[in-house]
Amino acid sequence: MTIDSTFWVAVSFFIFFGGLIYLKVPQKINQILQKLISDITNEINESEKLRTEAKVLLDNAQKKLDSAKSVSDEILEQAKKDSDRLIIELNDKFHKSSEIRKNSAETKIAQMKDAAIRDIKNASVKIAINSAKKIISTSVDKSKLDTLFQKNLDETKEELKKINS
Repeated sequence: MTIDSTFWVAVSFFIFFGGLIYLKVPQKINQILQKLISDITNEINESEKLRTEAKVLLDNAQKKLDSAKSVSDEILEQAKKDSDRLIIELNDKFHKSSEIRKNSAETKIAQMKDAAIRDIKNASVKIAINSAKKIISTSVDKSKLDTLFQKNLDETKEELKKINS
């Protein structure tokens, strides 16, 4: 057997691996890898916990959002009902007040009409009395005039009482 460079490469190869085994390098590498694996496993477990917590928080937030939406829908529905009721109420009040104003105006018109008729009657009675006075004073003598005037005055008073009643 000749010792050549291949032999020395093989011997140095075995010595190198023997030294590595003697210095426990594979065990240290194994320990480092095991530590990395356990760290990664811990991180994965922690991330799983965080994910479940986040899911719980998301579910709670979704429930709150749903309940808030239902409450807002209820509030809107109640507001619509209230506004409809208020519109109907205001409409009724408007019609009632306009009816009251109409009746009041009709009553005032009737009162004014009655007052105007009374004024016209009073004015026509005064005119008739004045005309009768002038006619009587120019055509009848003084003694007949007083009796006729008194008689006509009494008749007029009677008629006025009947009209005013």
